[in-house]
Amino acid sequence: MLTPEKKEFIEFMMSADVLRFGNFVTKSGRSTPYFVNTGNYRTGLQSSRLGEFYAAMIRATIGPEFDAMFGPAYKGIPLVTSTAGALARTCGIDKPFFFNRKEAKDHGEGGSLVGYKPQDGDRIIIIEDVITAGTAIRETLPVLYGAADVKVTDMFISVNRCEVGQTPGRTAVMEVAEQFGIRVHSLIDVRDVHEYLQQKGEYADILPLMESYMEQYCVF
Repeated sequence: MLTPEKKEFIEFMMSADVLRFGNFVTKSGRSTPYFVNTGNYRTGLQSSRLGEFYAAMIRATIGPEFDAMFGPAYKGIPLVTSTAGALARTCGIDKPFFFNRKEAKDHGEGGSLVGYKPQDGDRIIIIEDVITAGTAIRETLPVLYGAADVKVTDMFISVNRCEVGQTPGRTAVMEVAEQFGIRVHSLIDVRDVHEYLQQKGEYADILPLMESYMEQYCVF
């Protein structure tokens, strides 16, 4: 159901040219009529507001019940940074954060992680943009489990595309929950985007493409 909060987030993404409509190819190689590119957030105000959206979702779902938050390179880096700031500023939840380099540093302290150093027993949450086929999370988990004996409990994303993953009839989000025991929380999902477009006459040409795409790739 498209709540006022979800509508606000959709319009926020559109105003920042993050949620776009047209012809795109996702990381999984699927052609899609809509695309979410969090790399288009480029101002301090946008970053601050985005962090507040994520912070509100974290507060409403798990509160302070975690030890640190991780942002996968590259897009997860500004996401986790803005979220950590907003959590402390608006929710009174001050938690450490960290992120990874794509290539390990071979000088100084070395290693691939920047920021907080995970400890055995830590409960880690992941801050990401979207999940399409689950490719990125499968690349991320070895980084975390290789750093310490941590437990990854929850993942927070902007958009759940509700798309089938590697198993027929199961979405990537379902697979992440079943295979890794990670709960995935999203600010909106593809049904919210579809419902929003239904309310806006100027997107009438996009609706059939959305519906065809959802019928082909989405599982609800």
